[in-house]
Amino acid sequence: MKRKSLFLLVMTIMMVLLTSCWSKKELTDLSFVSAMGIDKTKDGRYELTFQIINPGNVAGLQGGGGTQSPPVTIYSASGDNLVEASRRASARISRRLYYAHTNLVVIGEKLAREEGINILIDSIDRDPEFRITTSLVIANQSSAADLVKALTPVDKIPANKIMKTLEFTQRKWGENLKVSFQEVMRSLESPGGEALVSGFRLVGNPQQAEKLDNLQQSAPEATLRASGIAVFKNGKLIDWLYNSPARGSVWILDKIQGTDINVDWKEKKEALAYQTVRQKTDVSVKMIKGKPYASVHTRVEGDLGEVEVPVDTRQPAVIKKMEKAAGKEIKKELQTAIKQAQTDKVDIFGFGEALERTRPNQWEKLKSEWDDDVYFPKLDVDVTVEAYIRRTGLRNKSFLSSVKEKQH
Repeated sequence: MKRKSLFLLVMTIMMVLLTSCWSKKELTDLSFVSAMGIDKTKDGRYELTFQIINPGNVAGLQGGGGTQSPPVTIYSASGDNLVEASRRASARISRRLYYAHTNLVVIGEKLAREEGINILIDSIDRDPEFRITTSLVIANQSSAADLVKALTPVDKIPANKIMKTLEFTQRKWGENLKVSFQEVMRSLESPGGEALVSGFRLVGNPQQAEKLDNLQQSAPEATLRASGIAVFKNGKLIDWLYNSPARGSVWILDKIQGTDINVDWKEKKEALAYQTVRQKTDVSVKMIKGKPYASVHTRVEGDLGEVEVPVDTRQPAVIKKMEKAAGKEIKKELQTAIKQAQTDKVDIFGFGEALERTRPNQWEKLKSEWDDDVYFPKLDVDVTVEAYIRRTGLRNKSFLSSVKEKQH
């Protein structure tokens, strides 16, 4: 009898503890937000633009048949803060906004420059549904709403197009960075409060970008493209990096995955294309007679991708000369990036953090004036580059060399 009573007691407890579906969410009651744009209105309110997935339309478009409706629906709402704006959206949306699958947040350039992003990040980080791995981009020469509303070919969900573009261009070119909320938060919490966030902009007519017939053209009139890297200091956008300063900055941060370096050869400009395969960059700072000195060392391995002049790569001396020329070009980009950062007075490379790790006592004395004209803007940085050519392609002797020999 006791055993039977004990069994019933255990079963009762298990039934209570294992009760399921108490917090269930029906799919038909949810609106899946794939991207969210944040702008500031003229009257100082926050305007949120939601990119909501239409599951049936996405499946139909990807399968080549079915409905010709857009794969996403756009809703907007405004409020004095993000929570109010999100709740005000309920007046227009029949389902609850669900942020667990939000892959992208876009912040307007005007808002990032005038007010900053610290308050926005704090608000989003408090929401239990938002993931800190969500990607963050800044709308460059566009509003966040323009980017979120734009329809894109190939990648039917516009948020996926932006994220994949950032991943691909970082891997192949290196002038942009794919960063998450977690990475931006960590950077803004650093001693100098500096951070780098990739920019994206709309090329073409914003009204045309919202139309489905824009996707029915082989060359869409309006497209989205990665554009520059936004530089933040104390949470506010202060500058944009493009071309060499952008790629050089990514390089010093040891985040270059691959890129091409054009190298001069003899009298011809940009005659060689050096394709990087792998690289490793180390940054260190030391104190000499009470003054900080920084060093940046990069070791690069790559392939010879293109040769526009007659050259015989079978000769070791020729390869050595090419490696030296490639290293010189890379060094120029790194120095350009450092000079730009010192002009902006933003230690985006973490020289201060490197000093703090190795010389914490000295750092305590310098940190209050680090970004001022006293230290970082005048910091001596020694840049060294080791470049190696590992492969020259399927041909050792240049085809142009063979042609030249035949002609003579």
